[in-house]
Amino acid sequence: MRAFFIGLQFLTRLSLVHQENWTAEDFGRSVKFFPLIGAVLGLLYAGAAYGMLLFLPSLGVVLPPHVASVILLLLPPLLTGGLHCDGFMDTMDGVFSGRDREKMLSIMKDSRVGANGVFGFVLLMLLEWAILLDLFPTPEFLLQALFLMPIIARLMMTGAVALYPYARPEGMGKAFAAYTDGRTVAFAALSALCFLLPFGWPAAAALIVSLLFTAFFASFVIKKLGGLTGDIYGAVTTLNEGLVLLTFLVSAALLR
Repeated sequence: MRAFFIGLQFLTRLSLVHQENWTAEDFGRSVKFFPLIGAVLGLLYAGAAYGMLLFLPSLGVVLPPHVASVILLLLPPLLTGGLHCDGFMDTMDGVFSGRDREKMLSIMKDSRVGANGVFGFVLLMLLEWAILLDLFPTPEFLLQALFLMPIIARLMMTGAVALYPYARPEGMGKAFAAYTDGRTVAFAALSALCFLLPFGWPAAAALIVSLLFTAFFASFVIKKLGGLTGDIYGAVTTLNEGLVLLTFLVSAALLR
């Protein structure tokens, strides 16, 4: 379980067992547990939504939907320390800068955030806020989406780490890529499916949409950078979380 707790401590602010002296191999072994780490986050997201939608109203406390949506929107960056959000913004700044490969990689390594990163992140947050707000009339779909969102997104990150080349000669993401293989993906996929199967075709649709998008996005980035980076892993996670929410919104609309 050491690798699981290392992954949990790195990807989230949840330090159940404090780990020190991490090695590159420890990072690599933690990758297969990413969907399980997503399940921990999903329980917290869905639990918060349940409390605001069902438990508090039973006590006579009713939060306005737009306020509750903002709280749910804030939970992922708060519980992950903004790790994936940072990767998403760096990706937007670098990949869409219009520069050559080396300059793109340099921009992504810069600690400052540029206009593309700010614009992309604000747009994504507005879109997710609107989706969450529209899901409130169908609480069962909202709870399912919030639970499965981090699981599917981290399964996609596992696939991105294991199945695509790394763009830099060194870096934190290199440690993930160096110690992962097809068995890593198989373990992650089986653990994710254990959570997805009870939720039927909406969960299957979300998984298929995420698989197609991740393959497209990874291919797009590889053409520009020659591989993926740690920032790209964060962008894959962040974008797939939004896609899962969107897929469940469409599923809810089809069943109305």
